[in-house]
Amino acid sequence: MGYLHEFRGITGPHMVVAPKSTLGNWMNEIARFCPILRAVKFLGNPEERNHIREKLLQPGKFDVCVTSFEMAIKEKNALKRFSWRYIIIDEAHRIKNENSLLSKTMRLFSTNYRLLITGTPLQNNLHELWSLLNFLLPEIFSSAETFDEWFQITGETDQQEVVQQLHKVLRPFLLRRLKSDVEKGLPPKKEIILKVGMSQMQKQYYRGLLQKDLEVINAGGERKRLLNIAMQLRKCCNHPYLFQGAEPGPPYTTGDHLIETAGKMVLLDKLLPKLKHRDSRVLIFSQMTRLLDILEDYLMYRGYQYCRIDGSTGGEDRDASIDAFNKPGSEKFVFLLSTRAGGLGINLATADVVILYDSDWNPQADLQAQDRAHRIGQKKEVQVFRFCTEYTIEEKVIERAYKKLALDALVIQQGRLSGQKTVNKDDLLQMVRYGAEMVFSSKDSTITDEDVDRIIAKGEETKAALDAKMKKFTEDAIKFKMDDTAELYDFDGDKEENEADFKKIVAENLVVELPRRERIRKLQ
Repeated sequence: MGYLHEFRGITGPHMVVAPKSTLGNWMNEIARFCPILRAVKFLGNPEERNHIREKLLQPGKFDVCVTSFEMAIKEKNALKRFSWRYIIIDEAHRIKNENSLLSKTMRLFSTNYRLLITGTPLQNNLHELWSLLNFLLPEIFSSAETFDEWFQITGETDQQEVVQQLHKVLRPFLLRRLKSDVEKGLPPKKEIILKVGMSQMQKQYYRGLLQKDLEVINAGGERKRLLNIAMQLRKCCNHPYLFQGAEPGPPYTTGDHLIETAGKMVLLDKLLPKLKHRDSRVLIFSQMTRLLDILEDYLMYRGYQYCRIDGSTGGEDRDASIDAFNKPGSEKFVFLLSTRAGGLGINLATADVVILYDSDWNPQADLQAQDRAHRIGQKKEVQVFRFCTEYTIEEKVIERAYKKLALDALVIQQGRLSGQKTVNKDDLLQMVRYGAEMVFSSKDSTITDEDVDRIIAKGEETKAALDAKMKKFTEDAIKFKMDDTAELYDFDGDKEENEADFKKIVAENLVVELPRRERIRKLQ
């Protein structure tokens, strides 16, 4: 937009459509790079929007209209009045379904040029890619069927050829920029997996959850119930106080018990003073907003200053928190964020440490979260600490995430982009069963009193071992021809053998068949 204005004399009007959470950042960046452009943020309640429509959004009074996906749909009649020079869609994979309301609405606007900005243009299959290209150039990419035919793998054309064809077609329409291309001086990002044991209370809950749902696990259960068990086990790995009745009280008091009852909290309590001492600033991500409440109590107890953003934080509060954290000389040491709400479009490059308290099923969400700190403007090396509870479902979730990333990197398998969005039932069963032996064999806490440097050194070894395993996995997958029986997501060992082991462990540890208990009410 700056180039068009400065060199070509084209002043607009342009429209930027982006997620609501990033509009503040868009306005800041326009003011920073192109202060000459008059930008209007089109957002707010009906009265505010009415004022913007009548006073600001008038021909000749503005150059750029920045609005959200929801507003573009709600205010389409007001926006249709203009003939736009450029329509720019941020997080453009949101229009990958050509039949969605957003995609249909965006096609109504009159515009000379269209620009899509996305970090994931190739997500699941070729049809979604066609949908984006069709939006850019409806005359050229008019038929989805023809597009699919171009990229069919047949006997004569092998995968390599199809990939080359696809790249050739995409090249004129795609400008791919890595951060390292744009900013040569960006320091690297280093990820370390820190493994930690469970407290006595966590073991008690973990064992109880497995025992309660024995018949589901033994019988294989349906996916929905297995997912629920998996969710409960992950809550247990995070903190037992996520379950109702676990925390002593009322009255509820904040004290050392908040730390000692969860392995990850013990680890966090060792790590933060060290980071504070070296003048680092920290982002902590979790998927569970209830866990952020516990972390808030902990930070207050230890006297650390912090900010917080989750899905319920309003736009103005978000912007205020980000500004408070980023301002020069800020006293804020920690920023608590929920992975999905805080992983989008926020710039927190004043932090140089990212702690992933728990991992997302979708590895892309964790990568987006890390990139809140690893952005242009970052002056220090970014360290990512991924917390993982040993011998539990979490180890398998992390391994699956790495496998999914490795598969995504292979791009195309049999004319379709490899991408398994959901976890299948067998994988879930393997994950839930993993580590049961350790949990049943001892009731004692497995939290060690190792110092944090030793834990970090072990974490680096764990990460190196996982990288080596993934390298072999990728090599195997490249040699591999997709067929219906293949399971790239297969986990360690033979399923029947695992099942027999699991039944044996349970039989040895349960003298009597436990009665069915009422399900613990989900707090999430």
